[in-house]
Amino acid sequence: MSQSLNESIQPRFRTVDGLSIRFAESEDRGEDVLLLNPWPESLFAFRPTWSRLAEHHHLVAIDLPGFGHSERRDALMSPRAMGEFLLHVAEAFDLDHPHVVGPDVGTGTALFAAALHPGKWRSLVVGSGGAAFPLQLSGMLKELVESTDVEQYRSADPRAAVAAALATLERYVIPDDITEDYLSAYDGDRFFESMSYVRTYPTDLPALGELLPEIRTPVQHIAGSRDGFVPPVNSEYLHARLPHSKLDIVDAGHFTWEDAADAYAAIVTAWWDGGYAATGSGAVGAGRGRG
Repeated sequence: MSQSLNESIQPRFRTVDGLSIRFAESEDRGEDVLLLNPWPESLFAFRPTWSRLAEHHHLVAIDLPGFGHSERRDALMSPRAMGEFLLHVAEAFDLDHPHVVGPDVGTGTALFAAALHPGKWRSLVVGSGGAAFPLQLSGMLKELVESTDVEQYRSADPRAAVAAALATLERYVIPDDITEDYLSAYDGDRFFESMSYVRTYPTDLPALGELLPEIRTPVQHIAGSRDGFVPPVNSEYLHARLPHSKLDIVDAGHFTWEDAADAYAAIVTAWWDGGYAATGSGAVGAGRGRG
């Protein structure tokens, strides 16, 4: 079904902790949910699941600082620092004990937020983001994180880099206007500067690993079985270390929220409808092959 950029998600901007942050919001119903954009996309990555998720709860989707079309602050470009920033977001939008959905780069951000501010978040949905240490990354992401010559990327065409990542989508056809939203989000130096977030993985992920056993917030992991950037071992690593955790591995590559949108929405809404409460009480489960 054809759907233009603004039919289901209408972005606006709000100042949060001195930064211009792009966001979109659904009708006020149910519980609060904070959605964090994946990289190198924007909050429009939630277009295929937006209407189904919005039937259940009040959604606030944001482009994290330095990603999508939100303003960057260099000091925030790491999972730990971005996790601290989420507290400012929750306060700015008056979110009451929200669920957080943070695929890709949102994984480390959400987990650090839960570790640093226990009791603030109702539950987390994460996955497809670097988490394991020693690092378990593949393809372009592995090269970006481990390169000893980061300056080689400064002069690279940012649109070509974003397009190369998006080309790994297996099923979902991105509408032209949303493709342009993604590409324009990282024009100029923005793609190069956004790399600084993932390049902190070698220091931030070991620190996160030490905090995982103390996180009491229930966590749902969704990983793609054929992820060519962040292998499922990253979600398995988290699942083995978090006290209240559930893992689903779906039939998809990296972009599970788009390529397996039906399965993704079904897992998330089932989690909200009681799965997180059961997991939070200690019933840790695992599932495979949905999607």
